[in-house]
Amino acid sequence: MNNDRLNADDPGQDTSTVAEPPRRGIKSYVLRAGRMTAAQQRGLDEVWPQLGLKLEDGLLDLDAVFGRRAPRVVEIGFGMGASLIEQAETHPDTDFIGIEVHAPGVGKLLDEADKRGLTNLRVYRDDALEVLRRCLPEASLDGLQLFFPDPWPKKKHHKRRIVQPAFVELVRTRLKPGGTLQMATDWEAYAEHMAEVMAEAPGFRNTSSEGPYVPRPEFRPLTKFEHRGARLGHGVWDLIYRRSE
Repeated sequence: MNNDRLNADDPGQDTSTVAEPPRRGIKSYVLRAGRMTAAQQRGLDEVWPQLGLKLEDGLLDLDAVFGRRAPRVVEIGFGMGASLIEQAETHPDTDFIGIEVHAPGVGKLLDEADKRGLTNLRVYRDDALEVLRRCLPEASLDGLQLFFPDPWPKKKHHKRRIVQPAFVELVRTRLKPGGTLQMATDWEAYAEHMAEVMAEAPGFRNTSSEGPYVPRPEFRPLTKFEHRGARLGHGVWDLIYRRSE
């Protein structure tokens, strides 16, 4: 199980167009204390002023943030950032925004982005649901990625899973028509939950022609965690849905 999991509470009331129930303060992540390496601390201290974004920045003008007009992809819960760094380096014509609450992961990603000279990457160290609600304009994203979120396997904790109808609807409003919601999990029961939620979600079309799942897309890099799971015989389920309206 990947410990670098997701970072958002249960969806609450969106102040723009998504009608949602009052927020209950339930989080889909648990903040963990951890040691910071010198490189991670450097990322937070020296690179954050250039690549970091904050909730108090409010609604973003993404063209102004990146200094250009380009496809935009958000990744929620990037862990230590290896996958996101690889994508940003491999796809320089796409702008990426990563959202993660854990300081070591944010610091690591910022340090690596600076060392590799990446200019197409920005980072939030905030609750992902709040970022979606308050900072990302409607119909502004070409893709949103949710790779290996915490599955909260115990039944009493299922309410903590980020993939819920209100979250999916909020994502839909931030995607452009034709934009994609891309998910992956190593927990089959959570994959089934994702598929069930998406089957009932209005305004999305499954890109799979057979069943709810798709083969691992080439654009999703294999993580160290996933390599380890493969050696142990663990499965991984990918789901990709496109905003249809």
